[in-house]
Amino acid sequence: MKLSRSSEYALMGVAYIALNQKSKPVLAGRIAEEYGIPVEYLLKILQQLVRTGVLISKRGPRGGFTMAKPANKVSLVEIIEAVEGPIRGEAYMAEQTNNVPFSLKMEEVCSRAAEAMRKVCEKATLADMIGAK
Repeated sequence: MKLSRSSEYALMGVAYIALNQKSKPVLAGRIAEEYGIPVEYLLKILQQLVRTGVLISKRGPRGGFTMAKPANKVSLVEIIEAVEGPIRGEAYMAEQTNNVPFSLKMEEVCSRAAEAMRKVCEKATLADMIGAK
């Protein structure tokens, strides 16, 4: 499994926010500087996480990002799918090969592998990753 750069940045950003939001929202610029992420790119990713209910954003001089719910209630699949869309195994060989058995079986294997990955990421919480309770 290979995560996209966007998914990696989403996971890094959410983990940083969960660990550093103590009494005030976390600025995207802090995360970007800490991890060497382009701030505009990070802001787009964090806004996707706001739209899906993982984060809350607050504008203004005391603004920034906070968690919408506790880290133990946020699964990795929520974070990844907020950025990437649904996790699915995609192999499109059957049509090109006129549905030869190999290609049909390969598509089925890819689909099962993606479902297994999704189940693992559903069970893994942000709290598991950052060592929070």
